[in-house]
Amino acid sequence: VNLPISRPWTLKNAHGLFFVLMMRNSVNIVLIGYRCCGKTTVGSLLSRDLGMEFLDTDRLIEEETGLPVHSYVAQKGWGAFRAVERGIVRSVASMDKAVIATGGGVVTDMESVRDLKKNGWIAWLMADAAVIRERMRDQEAGGSMRPPLSGVDAADEVDQILWERRPLYARASDCTFSTDGHGPRQVATEIVAAFSRQLADRPEEKQRAR
Repeated sequence: VNLPISRPWTLKNAHGLFFVLMMRNSVNIVLIGYRCCGKTTVGSLLSRDLGMEFLDTDRLIEEETGLPVHSYVAQKGWGAFRAVERGIVRSVASMDKAVIATGGGVVTDMESVRDLKKNGWIAWLMADAAVIRERMRDQEAGGSMRPPLSGVDAADEVDQILWERRPLYARASDCTFSTDGHGPRQVATEIVAAFSRQLADRPEEKQRAR
């Protein structure tokens, strides 16, 4: 989901060690979370300002299948979609120093989660169910379609699907970030700071610091 970008942001507001640490590490930043939690917007900001390649798995699936996600799911079903997604995730997870925005249900596939964690630091972007519903309705008003996950209206199923997936997001993630009431630039800044701290805490980095 594309969230409004309100003010300029530079890396001066983020963790100063980031570039030094990234020169010595090849870790990907992976964004997970329910649909409409800002993964695409935040991922684009991180990619642009950090000089890392941005990969959106839903967009790559659309390129692979030649169909929008909602059309492919309507024709082939979620099982077929997850199979395509699994292959895309395996491919992008093998890359270095990339920002990867994933689909909301990637955590339901343990093989995909294992692939992402091999070389990825996973950030869970969270939002309250009411906020997600509002963002989804805004998108629908703008012509963007989201396929339902459980056979009911996509906005009506949010509470149930969130309840089912929260343990999966928690288990997969290295850090969590709320997008409720926070602009995408603020969230991106928080991600860079937390990621830098985690890199700095790696045993090899602590050894270099001695």
